[in-house]
Amino acid sequence: MIKPVAINFFKVFLFLILNFYGAGKLAAQDEPGNNAGSGNLKYIDPRIGNVGALLQPTRPTAQLPNQLIRMYPEREDYIDDQISSFPLTIVSHRLGEVFSLKPSVAALSKQAWKQKLTYDNDLEVTRPWYYSTYLVDDGTTVEFTPGKKTGIFRFTFLPGVANKNLLFDLYNDGEAAWSFEKGRVITGMETYHGDIKVYLYGVFSQDGKTGTMANGQVNDNNTAKGKDIQAYISFPKESPDAIELRYAISYISPEQAKATFDEEIKGQAFESIKSNGEKAWLKVVDQIKVTGGTEAQRRSFYTALYRCSERMVDITEDNKYYSGYDKKIHDSNGPFYVDDWVWDTYLALHPLRSILNPALEQDMLKSYVTMYQQSGWMPTFPVLFGDNPCMNGFHSSVMFLDDYRKGIKGFDAETAYQGMVKNATQATMLPWENGPKTVLDDFYYKNGYFPALKHGEKETVPNVHSFEKRQAVAVTLGGSYDDWAVGEMAKELGHTADAGEFNARSKNYKNLWDSNVKMFMPKDAEGNWIKIDPKFDGGLGGREYFDENNGWTYLWQVQHDVKGLITLMGGNNAFEAKLDQLFREGLGRSKYEFWNKFPDATGLVGQYSMGNEPSFHIPYLYNYTAPWKTQKRIRFLLDVWYKDNIFGIPGDEDGGGMSAFVVFSSMGFYPITPGIPVYTIGSPVFSNVTIDLPNGKQFKLVAKNCTVVNKYIQSAKLNGEILNTVWFTHQQLVDGGTLELEMGPKPNKSWGLQ
Repeated sequence: MIKPVAINFFKVFLFLILNFYGAGKLAAQDEPGNNAGSGNLKYIDPRIGNVGALLQPTRPTAQLPNQLIRMYPEREDYIDDQISSFPLTIVSHRLGEVFSLKPSVAALSKQAWKQKLTYDNDLEVTRPWYYSTYLVDDGTTVEFTPGKKTGIFRFTFLPGVANKNLLFDLYNDGEAAWSFEKGRVITGMETYHGDIKVYLYGVFSQDGKTGTMANGQVNDNNTAKGKDIQAYISFPKESPDAIELRYAISYISPEQAKATFDEEIKGQAFESIKSNGEKAWLKVVDQIKVTGGTEAQRRSFYTALYRCSERMVDITEDNKYYSGYDKKIHDSNGPFYVDDWVWDTYLALHPLRSILNPALEQDMLKSYVTMYQQSGWMPTFPVLFGDNPCMNGFHSSVMFLDDYRKGIKGFDAETAYQGMVKNATQATMLPWENGPKTVLDDFYYKNGYFPALKHGEKETVPNVHSFEKRQAVAVTLGGSYDDWAVGEMAKELGHTADAGEFNARSKNYKNLWDSNVKMFMPKDAEGNWIKIDPKFDGGLGGREYFDENNGWTYLWQVQHDVKGLITLMGGNNAFEAKLDQLFREGLGRSKYEFWNKFPDATGLVGQYSMGNEPSFHIPYLYNYTAPWKTQKRIRFLLDVWYKDNIFGIPGDEDGGGMSAFVVFSSMGFYPITPGIPVYTIGSPVFSNVTIDLPNGKQFKLVAKNCTVVNKYIQSAKLNGEILNTVWFTHQQLVDGGTLELEMGPKPNKSWGLQ
């Protein structure tokens, strides 16, 4: 999650009304000459969630799984009927693009580059491996299919059009360059994020008249250098109506861009690249096969599974890669991955990958270790230009522990551990900040909580982000979980003294438990409670004390010590009653007023926010006291908030973070505490789930009599043995076997309590 853009509350209530009545249902994508794909590919619809409730929509990204080239048209969302341009690649999720391209049938002028392109939603085709749209004003069809570091655009103009132009532009403000060779080859350079040079090598299918634009003046110069420069190629009226551009992108050099072009896409037909992309995605999504459920549930499930392979992305090029962590080019005998927002992805996406593709997950861990070695810090949100210090916490520590305990150990664990310890002892915990510790961090180490400001007290620590504030309660709770992970990793590696120290720090969450209020509350630097309304205080997004959510969400942020939390609350009955209250507690004000302050707390059910990542594990907490309530809640949440329509994602999807929750929950189990290699059982929406494991085995979940109504587990067996607990281990899963659930319409309130 990141800061939301401006909010139109009329759209919010329109969204709620339309979604309630099932509006937003997506029509079938007509795709002449190209079917929806084989196997489970036919259920993938990247348009699901293309209109955000309050926050960012999903984008219909076309790319190969976990690869560099990513493309979707530049527009606001599905409602916007105009496209500004087509990027040659999305460099990072919501963090920018390079090399703008658009077709034009207008006369060449400065205004042509500014013209927006009107399209028709019903004539648009979006597949993970293919994109097509029809520009209704110009009569031009645009098609795209991705390679790994390459792509192909095909533009089909109306017959007899006088002007067949392709216009190139920039997305970034830095130095750039364009050059044409022999009327068919284009090279380019664009500076991304101030200092990263990105290179283009492309070849057109036809010769054309080429030129550039500088200072707003169109000319026939074949080269241009500087800032705010554009380029164009025009094809004669008698040229073929269909014009293709094959291209490669490099973060290393122009020579590497050409080498990649020659290796990957030179001489390759559009249909061949498209077919290869379809096969790559089929391999990914057919790894999980389901039967039963509704078609809508299959569409939501497989679209979510597709989004789980959007990131991280491999940026190695011929055994080399550019690193934003030391600003150098390195040789490599393996892939190097970037673009991960761990605050969002450590909860479910990384755990899902540890099941489906542990080798890929291991390569990502290796990349993290390399980033630490190059930069001196274990990253939190690693992207191309380095670590982007979003949100709070060092949750990569949890990720490392979770994977290590699941048998993914082919990385330098000792070096990773050094990075975990350094972050925990020398890096600032301040939200949205990188760098060494501050006086607030020293306070945390000494006193066991992050201090909040008193009412009306002005900030005196210059490092505190002016918008994100201290987030004192959220930082304390997140730090407790991270410290637990460091301590547990210390145990795994035999660092006994460290284990004791960090185990003690993992209990810091208790220092902010107000036994009178029965919630986690802020304290000032003198140790005095700051009296607040935990529903509503703390400024925009509650950031003075919490983060994007209020105290009701942060009441449950103790995944690493749920039994300790139960004890604080007064035992199982009180814990369960508080969970019930969470889903039933009113806002105490209008939705307009609430969302004006907490726009990230979307997907509301009472005080529960389905649209924000810290809430994912909460409905599964019922499994500690009343598993049937987990079954009830999960089915309800999936049904209400994850429809197969344009509104079908309740919050920021964040590159697989939210989609992984859908995949796990739809299958019927969830990793409630990353770092403990155990899954807890929910309520599957499918009658049969088969996971093809990389070791050649299969894990099957059979839910007999499973329907929309029959959501309650009556009894269970694991590999033929009676199962009276809601837990099973990662090892049991990867060893293969069958989990059998007998489902019924009414709860068996005694099952799962052992």
